[in-house]
Amino acid sequence: MTVLILTCEEDVTTDMVVVHLNAAGVPVVRLDPADLTASVALSGEFAHGSFRGHLSAGDRLVSIGGLRSVWVRRPGGAATRAAEPSAWLTEESGQALYGMLRGCGARWMNQPDAAHRARYKPWQLRLAQRCGLPVPATLITTFPRAAREFAERYPDLVVKPVSGAHPQDPPRAVPASRVPPEADFSAVAHGPTLLQRRVAKRADIRLTAVGDALLAARKTTLMEPDPAEVDVRFAASPEPWRPAEVPPRVADAVRAYLRAAGLAYGALDFVEDGDGTWWFLECNQSGQFGFVEVDTGQPIARAIADWLARPATEDPVDAGGPGTVFAG
Repeated sequence: MTVLILTCEEDVTTDMVVVHLNAAGVPVVRLDPADLTASVALSGEFAHGSFRGHLSAGDRLVSIGGLRSVWVRRPGGAATRAAEPSAWLTEESGQALYGMLRGCGARWMNQPDAAHRARYKPWQLRLAQRCGLPVPATLITTFPRAAREFAERYPDLVVKPVSGAHPQDPPRAVPASRVPPEADFSAVAHGPTLLQRRVAKRADIRLTAVGDALLAARKTTLMEPDPAEVDVRFAASPEPWRPAEVPPRVADAVRAYLRAAGLAYGALDFVEDGDGTWWFLECNQSGQFGFVEVDTGQPIARAIADWLARPATEDPVDAGGPGTVFAG
């Protein structure tokens, strides 16, 4: 049976996983839904209670019923590179592709509905705390007065985007920034602003979860860091990422989070304070892992390949994904 990977063409992180799948002799078809009606085609017939059909990408043809797993990595919008793209064509193509795939019985990493829901930052924070992970005090507001009052209660704050990357082409990561003491919060009236109590950290933690496997990496904070640099993605630090043990209570809480969210994969960011407590910041359901594997040597790509290579389930996965227990 075949592994189907939905991602953009230039995705080096996916390449790392495909190497392991090829070495294991597992058939792989990789395509970008953006290429539908151009170099990607589909056909499905509903008969005898299920859709039976095929996908083609380039010179590869795969039976939808012959898929063991689907990895939704970083796909483009359906049919956005068609000869005559339109919002209508994108909606039609997405409905056709994901509608047929979701009933094929394949295992998902991650199931699209669960992955979409898991993007919402307020939902993440609430679920993380319910699962036993410490979460810094957080405010999302368009009320300048609420922002000022929050700053009075928590004088040391960071501001970060609610949604993550800015949706330009290509998307641009927006760093978390420290809020100066004299900040004027009047501008928050122009758009939702996320303010969060800054945790005085001694390290950043990136925990990559693949099924039940948890691989954590730790980057020590410099003894005299730049006070303006709070986002590890942009901080100029010579410190490498190093493998880290996951505290048992954190491991239990993270697995509970993934089960409740219906996720098979997640890249979770924490900061470690002076007492060794791991504070949850966010979970990216399709986050990068290549930079961690390069620094630490942790077999993250192999773990993903092994998960994708397992046999498909006998019954179709439902809308919320396996193990969804959190109603939101």
